Amino acid sequence: MIPIHSLPRRGSAQRQSGFSLVELSVVLIVIGLVLGAVAVGRDLQRSAANQRLSTDFIQGWQLAYEAYFNGVGRPPGDNPTNPTGRVNGEVTPAGTELCSATMINAFLAAGIRVPTGRTEGQQDRYVYLDSNGNPQEVQVCFRSVDWAEPAATVGNYVTRPRNVMVIKGVTFSLAGALDQQIDGRSDARFGSLRESSMAANVVANNPGQIWPIDDRMALNSTTPTSLDESQVAVTTAFFKMMR
Repeated sequence: MIPIHSLPRRGSAQRQSGFSLVELSVVLIVIGLVLGAVAVGRDLQRSAANQRLSTDFIQGWQLAYEAYFNGVGRPPGDNPTNPTGRVNGEVTPAGTELCSATMINAFLAAGIRVPTGRTEGQQDRYVYLDSNGNPQEVQVCFRSVDWAEPAATVGNYVTRPRNVMVIKGVTFSLAGALDQQIDGRSDARFGSLRESSMAANVVANNPGQIWPIDDRMALNSTTPTSLDESQVAVTTAFFKMMR
């Protein structure tokens, strides 16, 4: 026979077998707070990175363009003897992009300082992280394009040739951040920053448009998948220069 004093007490065993509901609730609350702090921190970090990209890279190339125009008296790539006022004006067909080494060398030959960019020889590129934490690359070019502007009557538009900075590899989050900084609102059709396919949109009495991609779409896709491991979809934006 087992002595009574050697048997475990039922109440004591139950108290040692697990957590109470209050303790579990506290743990879940702490986990939620930690996850929320991580998400907020990630968003703040991405916002700061987008701000640096805008300030150091996009605005840097904008200032380089203005310095070139002020110093040379014409857009980069224009005909020096018979200027057209258009980027790459001496190249056929009109509207051909000025990109990569040709663009960089045109600025350097004129004594214009360009942004650091990705590395030496790739000053036209900048690497950043998308909303899923995957690397993306922005590339800058310059070009003359047809640009929709208000016509003589309200609600109607006409196109005129305008010089723009071409910004390739733009995610939805980056597009929204740049648009807010440049135009004060996010609109893919109107303002100085536009989605490339909407820059010449002259449909009358048509409101502004949202950017045609979002961060739920994977790269090279237009279907939302919401896969955290995917590079997100990118588009091309046009940023109108002053001249």
